[in-house]
Amino acid sequence: MHNGPRTGLAAVSTALLAMSRRLEVRDVLRTIVVSARELLDAEYAALGVPDDHGGFAQFVVDGITEEQWRRIGPLPRQHGILAAMLHQDGPERLADVRRDPRFEGWPPGHPEMSDFLGAPVRDGEETLGALFLANKKGGARGFTDEDEDLLSLLAQHAAIALTNARLYERSRELTIAEERSRLAHELHDAVSQKLFSLRLTAQAAAALVDRDPARAKGELQQVAALAAEAADELRAAVTELRPAALDEDGLVATLRNHVRVLDRAHAARVTFTCDGVRALPATQEEALLRVAQEALHNALRHSGADLVEVTLTRRGGGAALRVTDNGQGFVPSAVRRAGRHLGLVSMRDRASGVGGRLAVHSEPGTGTTIEMEVPGG
Repeated sequence: MHNGPRTGLAAVSTALLAMSRRLEVRDVLRTIVVSARELLDAEYAALGVPDDHGGFAQFVVDGITEEQWRRIGPLPRQHGILAAMLHQDGPERLADVRRDPRFEGWPPGHPEMSDFLGAPVRDGEETLGALFLANKKGGARGFTDEDEDLLSLLAQHAAIALTNARLYERSRELTIAEERSRLAHELHDAVSQKLFSLRLTAQAAAALVDRDPARAKGELQQVAALAAEAADELRAAVTELRPAALDEDGLVATLRNHVRVLDRAHAARVTFTCDGVRALPATQEEALLRVAQEALHNALRHSGADLVEVTLTRRGGGAALRVTDNGQGFVPSAVRRAGRHLGLVSMRDRASGVGGRLAVHSEPGTGTTIEMEVPGG
C-alpha cells in the first residue's frame, strides 16, 4: 500500500471500524461502498447484493448523482462483468472494462467507465455480494496491485459486517415477533374475560326480563358497557400489533400517533409533548420507541393511573424520554426481588444497547416515572 492520506493504516482502520459499527444492512452497504471509493481513490464504486432470480436485491452506488441514477433506470441484471464478480473467488482488475469480451454495454444515461477493479464479498461458500470500482483518479496507470490487495481486505471485512447486520436484523425481527405474540396473548385474555362476562350478564338479563324488568334493564346496561370495553381492548391490541412506521415517519410522528391511539382506546388520559428533537440514528429511535411502548403498557395495564404523560426533549445532540403516570407506584427494589420486573430489565437492556441510560423513579402511592436518555449519533 502506498502511503497517501486515503490508504494509510489509520484510514483503513477507520473504514473497517465504521463498517463494524453499523447495525442496519442498508447502512453497512452504504458504508462499504463509500469506504471503498475513498480508500482506493476511484471515481465510481458500487456494491450489488444478488437475489435468487437473476437480479440484485440491493445495488448501492457512490460517485453517481441521484439524477444520474434515475436516468440509468431499474437495477441491473446479473450479467457480464457483474455476474463474473459474483462467481469467482478473488478480485479481478481490468485496464479497460469496455474491451473485455464479457462486456455487454452500458444502459442509457450510464457514465463512461474504463479501468475496473471488482471483488466478490463471500462468507465461506456463500456469495453475499460483489464490490465494483471504476476510473482510478490521479493518473492514467489505473488500479494497482496494492489496490487489489486493499479491496480483498475490504471485501473480507464487508462479509463480516454484512453477516453481523443480517443477524442483528433477524434478531430484531424475532424480538418484534415475540412482542406481537405477547400482545396477541394479552388480547386473547382481556377480550375473552370481557366476552365471558358479557355472556353471563346477557343470560341474567334474559332470565329477569319477565319477572323483574327493572333489574333486566340494569343488566342490559351492563351488557352495553362490557361490549364497549371489549371493543376498546380490541382496538388497542390491534393498533399495537400493527408495526410502527419508524422508517417512513420517524420517531416523533410514530410516538405521537401511538399515544393518540392509546388515549382513545383507554379510559386514562394519555398525552404527548415534544420539544426540539432532531432525527436520531435508526437504532436509537427504535430503542426509544420500544421503551416508550413498554412503559406505556405498564402504566395503562398495571398502575391504575388515570393520567399518563409522555415527553420527548432534546438533550445535547441526543434525546431524553420521560413516561410519567399518577398510578399506585411500587418499590423498584422489591419488584426486582420478587422477579416481577414489569419489563424493566428489557428496557434497561435497550437503553444500554444504544449507549444510553434508564432511570426508574417510583414509590407506593406516588406514581412512576421512567426516564431514558440517549446520546447523539
